[in-house]
Amino acid sequence: MNWIGPRFTFDDVDESDELTHYFRTFPRGRDFGLVDHDGGTVRAVAWLVFLPVESPGYGFVELDTPELSITTFEGFRGTGIGSDLLAQLIASAKARGLRALSLSVEDGNRARHLYQRVGFTVAGRNGGSDTMLLTL
Repeated sequence: MNWIGPRFTFDDVDESDELTHYFRTFPRGRDFGLVDHDGGTVRAVAWLVFLPVESPGYGFVELDTPELSITTFEGFRGTGIGSDLLAQLIASAKARGLRALSLSVEDGNRARHLYQRVGFTVAGRNGGSDTMLLTL
């Protein structure tokens, strides 16, 4: 969430209902995710969460389209770890029979190029962010 500069601390995220619904009840129902680690060091995490209509995420498209969250931790960005983890998550989503994935990406977030490279396209706009959709 700190794509352009430091704006949120972990405490800020934990106290925000609009952010905690991405992980507060994870995994629930059809939610799932992956972790990239080297021994005891977590380098990246990615997960898909199905959010309800009454509590949509920033990248909400429809009830049956899970929203992607992915983080490559500082020190491991730009190494291909996030790209590999995303490819694995997309493959898992396809194997589970999902039809599409969505996400929200802020203007200025360098990860936008990764999302476009794997096939996400802009499906909408909300403030300074695009909602992107990947049809599987």
